[in-house]
Amino acid sequence: MHPNLKAALMALVAFGIFASHDVIIKVLGGGYSPVQIVFFSVLFSFPLAMLYLLRDATHGTLIPKHPWWMAARTVAAVITGFCAFYAFSVLPLAQVYAILFASPLLITILAIPILGEQVKLRRWIAVAVGLCGVLVVLRPGEAELELGHLAALISAICGSIASIIVRKIGREERTVVIMLYPMMANFIVMAALLPLVYQPLPLADLGKLGVIALLAWTAGRFLIAAYNTGEAVVVAPMQYSQILWASFYGLMFFDETPDNATIIGSAIIIASGLFIVLRESKAPGSEQPVLRTRSRPETGTSPRVSHFINREKDPE
Repeated sequence: MHPNLKAALMALVAFGIFASHDVIIKVLGGGYSPVQIVFFSVLFSFPLAMLYLLRDATHGTLIPKHPWWMAARTVAAVITGFCAFYAFSVLPLAQVYAILFASPLLITILAIPILGEQVKLRRWIAVAVGLCGVLVVLRPGEAELELGHLAALISAICGSIASIIVRKIGREERTVVIMLYPMMANFIVMAALLPLVYQPLPLADLGKLGVIALLAWTAGRFLIAAYNTGEAVVVAPMQYSQILWASFYGLMFFDETPDNATIIGSAIIIASGLFIVLRESKAPGSEQPVLRTRSRPETGTSPRVSHFINREKDPE
């Protein structure tokens, strides 16, 4: 099998598993606060994350070499996880994915101040078109906007910030530092808030939280393998397959059918994202912020994909 085809299939499996992960979050979100869901998901993720951290053979301490960037990334990651969990809990799955798909557009913009990159006119046009697609999904002034829509937008923004910061400092920071600080911060912050929202967990729901951690770990492994097998330009677009899973799961389990605005807006966002990916594939390595910053929004339940790939494959 051709490496790119194999990589694409592994990425499709990864994003299918991630979609299943998000379905369980939505199911639990009907009865529990995102704080409680994030706390237990991160708690159950610790043993699995240790499997990755033990692979970090680089010398050094747990003190970040870039403390302010690490602090910014940690705050962004905590906000991303909470907002993503909340959005999945209260919004139709397809709407959440459509908004999160704006991340490549946001990364393109953030690459200018954070990485010092130059964005040419065609990519600016793609960004503008993609952001128009987000407006089509949200329909401000026509449809009632909820906190969930705001949460999804904040998750996309903060997830993009966390991703681009990893791109900036990932070569100099140890893997253990990159992963551990956001996980610990998520755990501490959610633990502090947990007494305010805690609801007793029956064994079945506790098991579902464990499944969330396991699915995220498994999907992360498939995604890392995909990027290590094929080209990023082939793997990156596979994330858009989640909209198909969202439509299927939404109809099967939640009686959700994407409306016309969500379908049209998603198509616009996906098209602009694909255009950016294809343009970056033809650009020098230093002008590929989206292709080189590859992950789902961080929720604290999965390994940091981009950092592992930067260490293993980045030719720069």
